[in-house]
Amino acid sequence: MRNSKKVIITCAPTGSIHTPSMSPHLPVTATEIAQAAIEAAEAGAAILHLHARSEEDGSPSPRAADFMRFLPRIKQSTDAVINISTGGSAMMTLDDRVEGAKAAQPEVCSLNMGPLIFDFSAAGRRVDSWQHPWEREYVESSRGRIMYNDNGYIERIMIEVGREFGTKFEFECYDIGHLYTLAHFADRGLIDPPFMVQGIFGILGGVGADVRNMAHMVSMADSLFGEDYIFSAFAAGRRQMDFCTQSVLLGGHARVGLEDSLFIDRGQLATSNAQQVAKLRGIIEALGREVATPAEAREMLGLKGASQVNF
Repeated sequence: MRNSKKVIITCAPTGSIHTPSMSPHLPVTATEIAQAAIEAAEAGAAILHLHARSEEDGSPSPRAADFMRFLPRIKQSTDAVINISTGGSAMMTLDDRVEGAKAAQPEVCSLNMGPLIFDFSAAGRRVDSWQHPWEREYVESSRGRIMYNDNGYIERIMIEVGREFGTKFEFECYDIGHLYTLAHFADRGLIDPPFMVQGIFGILGGVGADVRNMAHMVSMADSLFGEDYIFSAFAAGRRQMDFCTQSVLLGGHARVGLEDSLFIDRGQLATSNAQQVAKLRGIIEALGREVATPAEAREMLGLKGASQVNF
C-alpha cells in the first residue's frame, strides 16, 4: 500500500441513504449541497463524493440537470477534487446511474465493485414522522433490495466513463471478494494504477464493522496490488470515526460525511459535514500526519486535473 504522511480526506455530504426526515442538517437542495461541499473543502476535505437529489422532495436523483445545479458552484468556490457517484441508489437503472458522470466528465467517479444486499431499513427506526411520502417506503423496503453491479455493469462504467473521459475511480469495496473483482479488471488492463480502494464497513449485507476485517482487507489488497493502490476506509453509522482512525493508523486515508453517518458523537447529530471533517482532521494531526491538499491528492491518484472536467 502507498503509505504517506499525507492523508486524503474524502467527504460525502448527502448520499442516497439518509432522508430529509432523519436530520435537519442533511443537505438536500442544490444550494445546501453546494454549501455543504464548499464548507467541507474549507475544513480540509480534498475529495468531495457527490450525489444529487430532487429539488422538489429531496429524493435521490440521477439526473444530470440536478448535478449541474451545484457542480459549477462548487468548482468556482474550491479546488477540491469532485467525485460523482455511479452508485446512485438501488432504485436506479445503470443508465440512470451514469447519467451525471457522463455529463460532468469528472476527475473521479465512485464504482461499486460488486452487488450486495444494502439494507438500511434500521435507519428509519429513529424517525417519528416523515416529511415526504416517498421516504418511509424507500427506507423500509431497502431490506428487500439488492444494490446491483455485475461484471458487465462494472466493465461498462470503466469503458464508458473511465476510458471515454479519463476519469479515475473510487473503487468501493464492501467485501473481500470485491478486491478480487478489482484485480480481475486490473489484470485485463481496463483500469490503470494507482487504484483508490475505499473499504466500506458496517452496511448490513457487506463486511461488518470490526477492525479485524479492515486489517484483513488491507492485507489482501497488499497481496493483490502491492504498491499500485492507496487504501481509504470508513464505517457507516456510529463506528465512523473509529474506522477512519484505524485506516490512518494503517497508513491509509479516510472518508466522512452525512452520507455515511448523521452523527458527530453518540446520540448527537452532526450540524454539518464540515464538523465531521474538522473532527477527523484533528485526529489525523494528533497522530502526527498531515491532511493532503487537493493538489496533493491529484498527484497521489494521477488525476487528469480540474480543467479537464465538463462543468
